[in-house]
Amino acid sequence: RGAGEVGRDPIHHRAELLAKLRLTMIETWYFDIPPVTRTYVTLCFATTLACALDVISPLSLYFNARAICGKLQVWRLFTNFLFFGPPGLDFLFHMFFLVRYSRLLEEGSFRMRSADFLYMLLFGACLMTLIAPFINIQFLGSSLTFMMVYVWGRRNESVRMSFLGLFQFTAPYLPWVLLAFSVLLSHSPTVDVVGIAVGHVYYFLEDIFPRMPAGRGKRVLKTPRALEYVCGAIFYGGAHLQFRFQDGDNIGQAALQGGGGLGMDDGDGEGEVLV
Repeated sequence: RGAGEVGRDPIHHRAELLAKLRLTMIETWYFDIPPVTRTYVTLCFATTLACALDVISPLSLYFNARAICGKLQVWRLFTNFLFFGPPGLDFLFHMFFLVRYSRLLEEGSFRMRSADFLYMLLFGACLMTLIAPFINIQFLGSSLTFMMVYVWGRRNESVRMSFLGLFQFTAPYLPWVLLAFSVLLSHSPTVDVVGIAVGHVYYFLEDIFPRMPAGRGKRVLKTPRALEYVCGAIFYGGAHLQFRFQDGDNIGQAALQGGGGLGMDDGDGEGEVLV
């Protein structure tokens, strides 16, 4: 024992060590999250905290086409994707799904391709922004999360899932199960349907169309080279780590399945994940 530890209460000392261990575990978990997911989740938490402390008002964040075009409040194009409601159980539920399925995508089929993943999110956000003026949705973050759930499900067709232990299904049905559950809770299905629709558009253009005769093996949604270099500079300290995966049809699509370590793989591409 060092001189500084003489006379210290062992219980208090143990409590300090446990507190430091918890902080270390949280820090390790946070920095293990891939960069795009980590950045998005951090912005969501920061926005929610700022609103809870009355630093900013949710009224200045929601999507308002008139305010954007008439008053040039262009920040609303971005901030409406960052607010998921006040701190509470509903907020934690949304953050769980956001972290889980965004991470599964970025560590799975977008592994080492953060620029492609960011481009997918930007494509989805732009398409949702074009739809938003025609429907009554003020915040589109939940729709963007649903898009990620849809794309992950379609790219992991063999993954078996269980909903609250009541019944089992495969991953492509997950968005529809969540949609049905939302309707049973008397929530508007509009947010979920928008996410499913935009997710299907992305999945068709990126995974289906290039394999069709009309597609000729070419990617419609090819990530701009400038975005790749920006992501390399921000997320990887200037290293250009945007990898391209090509199959026999010359399609730039990663064929990795699963990922993230949140499911159990049995070696043949199948697994089981609890919703």
